[in-house]
Amino acid sequence: MLSVERRDPAALPRLLFTLLCLALLWPGLQLSELHPGVLLQAENRRQMANFLSAFWPPAHDPAFLSLLFEATVQTLAVATAGMALALILALPASLLASRALSLRAASNAGRLTAGSRLLRLPVRGVLIFLRSVPEIVWALLFVRAVGLGPTAGVLAIAITYSGMLGKVYAEIYESVDQRPAHALLQAGSGRLLAFFYGIVPGAASELVSYTVYRWECAIRASVVMGFVGAGGLGQQIDLSMRMFAGAEVASMLLTFLLLVMLADLLSRFLRGRLA
Repeated sequence: MLSVERRDPAALPRLLFTLLCLALLWPGLQLSELHPGVLLQAENRRQMANFLSAFWPPAHDPAFLSLLFEATVQTLAVATAGMALALILALPASLLASRALSLRAASNAGRLTAGSRLLRLPVRGVLIFLRSVPEIVWALLFVRAVGLGPTAGVLAIAITYSGMLGKVYAEIYESVDQRPAHALLQAGSGRLLAFFYGIVPGAASELVSYTVYRWECAIRASVVMGFVGAGGLGQQIDLSMRMFAGAEVASMLLTFLLLVMLADLLSRFLRGRLA
């Protein structure tokens, strides 16, 4: 009988790759000064237990709930207004950065000239710059420029997310079947008509899903930016944390969880409608 080779031929490469990853990870752990044992120290465990015990029951008195509702509405307003401004910037930028509507690509089976690529480089460079700076940094800059309040958060989200949306939108346009758009361009159609009738039908589901996901991220970002004075839930959480009001923090965290769940349900609903 013939013997069956049971040894995995990829076992040695996988082992070497794992050892390489661990060798690269170890210096990173040292540089990050990660010491999980600190959490197990008696004094730290006692402080965490005292703080967490104050989380229950969550605060629910009428005065605080009124304040919580106002902060929640402000957080949603910051995220939605920032996303609206980001879309105004991202949509035209994504069309300029994408090669999906290139007349040269439509007439040469997808081949682009060096000149066509160079025309897109400045737009792609601007999108890289906009998304390379974290929104919290933009928020700090705008707080200095326009003062404390939600305006700084709106502008920070608009700038950072316009770069993110523009990049991903351009890639989505190029990932769908471009033959309908190219056929319209070759027939003499304008680029906007080719976009709406040749690209959007195939990309609508992905565009909506990613947009709603980014809106959910904008809600989280608006909460984080509240810690630097941009208003909303983040600023209220910061104030409650400073006063060791764990019950208030618990109520705000539950509210934030509810917002993320609603955003997820909205994404599922819209994808189902466009499927």
